Amino acid sequence: ASYVCFSGVCGDEFSILRSPQSVVFRDGSWPIPGERIPDVAALTMGFSVEEDLPWPGLAVGDLFHRPRATVLVTVKGVDKLALPVKGFSYPIENAVPFSLDSVANAIHSLFSEETPVVLQLAPSEERVYMVGKANSVFEDLSVTLRQLRNRLFQDNSILSSLPLNSLSRNNEVDLLFLSELQVLHDIASLLSRHKHLAKDHSPDLYSLELSGLEEVGKRYGEDSQQFKDASQILVDSLQKFADEMFNLYGGNAVVEVVAVKEFNSPLIRKTRSILQSSQSEKENPYNLAYPYNYNYSVIFNIILWMMIGLALAVIVISYNLWNMDPGYDSIIYRMTNQKIRMD
Repeated sequence: ASYVCFSGVCGDEFSILRSPQSVVFRDGSWPIPGERIPDVAALTMGFSVEEDLPWPGLAVGDLFHRPRATVLVTVKGVDKLALPVKGFSYPIENAVPFSLDSVANAIHSLFSEETPVVLQLAPSEERVYMVGKANSVFEDLSVTLRQLRNRLFQDNSILSSLPLNSLSRNNEVDLLFLSELQVLHDIASLLSRHKHLAKDHSPDLYSLELSGLEEVGKRYGEDSQQFKDASQILVDSLQKFADEMFNLYGGNAVVEVVAVKEFNSPLIRKTRSILQSSQSEKENPYNLAYPYNYNYSVIFNIILWMMIGLALAVIVISYNLWNMDPGYDSIIYRMTNQKIRMD
């Protein structure tokens, strides 16, 4: 099975375009911390998170029917997208860069023997990460800038059907923006040829990062007609992409969009440092205990009852050995006695 989640942030805003009935979002203006967006994706897929998420925008939903795919699209360089009002939108608090690596790792660990589709792609930066069946499904997907440009000028590209308006097919910035839209089209098109992967029992994950609109804004200005046309074309393409992915997964997918004007800080991977102990002392000058972890009670009970069971086993075995009748209970002594009588 696959699970599709399409996330959008519009002007520091997190928007849900499509979602199944098993995933319940509440209508309200509750702010979502930017660093917790991956946790929202994990919870909608039915995975646990290390730290509780006290955000009222996501309800419990149906625990026995989880979405089969998650699609998260991040749009950079715009503070507001005119997305359809039929979905849900929430303001983002502290828009920091995030990654769905934790969600991808959960899929790997829980469905290692199956064939989940995991695709993480940033076309303009030529970053691509494909795992499982994604390697065969999307082997023809354009991932380098040269491939993207060549793909646009093929006969079946979006240039033949997309109204460019003020955008030009002779400008490199415009072509970069259009090539990202071509990637959206090709992902849905390639997946439609492998529909059986959208019906298996392993959840799928799609994480896409689009920065073409940001480059259009830098090149022409955010008040230009080119930027306005590009924004409208992007909204239409995102909605079409969301509908296609939602339908490919039989309506059992969550589609979200994240549009961020500018991230507050660069994305830094968490690593261990030799200065970790000294840093923690500065952050915790009063030597307070660590925050309570929800796994604590589980681990405590496992260790407690295992130790009690082992202790009882040792007592019972020791008691029986101590009170054993060598001549009656032990086969060693019985056989020895018989051999003595025969001699």
